[in-house]
Amino acid sequence: MSAKKESRSTGHFDVAKIAEAFPPEAATLLLDHYMTNEPASSARVFRVYQATPPHYHVASDEYLYVFSGRGTFWMEDPKTKTEFGPGELLFFKRGTVHALPDILEEPVVFLSFDIPRREPRDIVFVNPEDGTPEDFIAPHRP
Repeated sequence: MSAKKESRSTGHFDVAKIAEAFPPEAATLLLDHYMTNEPASSARVFRVYQATPPHYHVASDEYLYVFSGRGTFWMEDPKTKTEFGPGELLFFKRGTVHALPDILEEPVVFLSFDIPRREPRDIVFVNPEDGTPEDFIAPHRP
C-alpha cells in the first residue's frame, strides 16, 4: 500500500482538518495522509490507534511533531521511556529502534517529516512476530 507520488513545488495544508478526518478506529496500528511526497523528503499526518512495538526504519530520519494526544515513547532503549504531548517534537535517525508503548489520551496525531522520503514498507520490527508493514500503516484519504 504505497502512497501516491505527488509532485508539488508549493503547498498549503490544513493539518487540523486532515487530523479531524481520520476515522475513530482502524484495522492497522496507524493511518497516514501524505501532504508532500518527494524523493528528498515527505510530510504527512498520521494517527496512532494502538501501541506500536519496537521497530526502526532503514532509509530515513523521522521528525514527529505531536499535534494532539498523549502517550509514552522510547528511543534506543526502553529505559528512556517518557511521556509526550501536544507541541513536542520527537526526532530519531534512521536505524534507531523506537516504540510507542502507551496511548494515554486520544487521538494521538503526529505531523511527520521524513528525510529522505520514507517508503511505507520501510519498517522493521525488532520482533518479526509483531507485524508486517501492511499491519503497521495504511493510507487514509479524507
